[in-house]
Amino acid sequence: MATYASIFEPGVTDTLVGRINQLTATTQPEWGKMNVGQMLAHCNVAYDMETGELAVKNNFLTRWMLKTFVKKGVVNDVPYPKNGRTAPIFVITDERDFTAEQRKLINHLRRVAAQGADYYEGKENVSFGPMTAKEWSNMYHKHLDHHLTQFGV
Repeated sequence: MATYASIFEPGVTDTLVGRINQLTATTQPEWGKMNVGQMLAHCNVAYDMETGELAVKNNFLTRWMLKTFVKKGVVNDVPYPKNGRTAPIFVITDERDFTAEQRKLINHLRRVAAQGADYYEGKENVSFGPMTAKEWSNMYHKHLDHHLTQFGV
């Protein structure tokens, strides 16, 4: 089982940003269907949902099902398997601007780190309800680590 370091620690954010900066517009995946621009856009979806830039309205039943059956797998310390299923909102099939998506993701990481763990403690997630800072950190770090590993960085 992996243990994901807190994304609220500046050194952790710096390491993740360093990995993102190793990517180029032509970096190829070791598995999966997305190109690198699509992957970065895919990673940005979770942050865009958090900020409200991507509006998500889950009805009561959908939210209950996500909270009951999906949340644990998203916020725990168990890495995602290769080629796992992706929620439809996270599927990116159109071409994306690598540089714009890279910059946006780095800005999200820096924003989250600057807001800090206290800001995220008990913060509402549109899919999973209130989450601890550790759950927010795991969700973001685990997802990003999965996809950076997918692209060899």
